[in-house]
Amino acid sequence: MSNPTRSRPEKWILLGIPVLFVIGSLMHFAFQLLWENPIVGLIAPVNESIWEHAKLLVWPMILWWVLYERFRGKMCDIDRKKWFQGALAALLLAWISMPLLYYFYTQAFGISALWVDILIFLLCVLFGQFLGLHVYRHGKGLSPALVFVLFLLIVLLMMVFTYFPPEIPWFQDTVTGKYGIAAASS
Repeated sequence: MSNPTRSRPEKWILLGIPVLFVIGSLMHFAFQLLWENPIVGLIAPVNESIWEHAKLLVWPMILWWVLYERFRGKMCDIDRKKWFQGALAALLLAWISMPLLYYFYTQAFGISALWVDILIFLLCVLFGQFLGLHVYRHGKGLSPALVFVLFLLIVLLMMVFTYFPPEIPWFQDTVTGKYGIAAASS
């Protein structure tokens, strides 16, 4: 059911839900399918830790929001400050929700199930995109430069912690018990 009052940017944000879910899901296998290439490991999960799985959200969401603004922003008369505030809100909520939901269900119920992990990923994308839409519609806006700096910081953390992860549960491979890219070679 289409909503004629919804703008193109708003439709793009909502379209992101299934697209980001599919892209993120495919990224899950990229490192293994590409011969455990260390460069691929910078953007795709290298092990089964919750930290590495956050890459399934971080890269696609940043690219989704940034590329639309870059290629369609002027044509669609996007308010850049509100757009990037929405992008940051979407990413942060999705990124924070993933470990919270994962640890809640695994620790509270003492179980771990692939279908629940997949559902959590979908919910995180959904929550993030809906918050991003809300912030785009109603936010006051943030400096795009500030958002880019924060995105860059997040991306750098993702990359650095792939090779030099702190030895805490968030970074531990649930299969091997190892950390970072070293867990992939086990």
